Amino acid sequence: MEASIIQIGNSKGLRLNKQLLEQYQISDKVEMILEKDQIILRPIKKVREGWEDAFKKMGANSDDQQLIDDVFEDEEFEEWK
Repeated sequence: MEASIIQIGNSKGLRLNKQLLEQYQISDKVEMILEKDQIILRPIKKVREGWEDAFKKMGANSDDQQLIDDVFEDEEFEEWK
């Protein structure tokens, strides 16, 4: 794919079309990776993206049980007062 470099104020930029932005889920920022003789643009994903759906699936499968109890039998709460 060929793209033109355009003037943006005192700088120059690369314009990405709507279809490309949607296909690669690019919104506001991209990560720019500089490698030998190439520039790679990678969409920046939101922190914890997809966690909500994963937790819902875990709940539906009853796979959201604690592995370790909150309170141990020998735990003394008095020492925390």
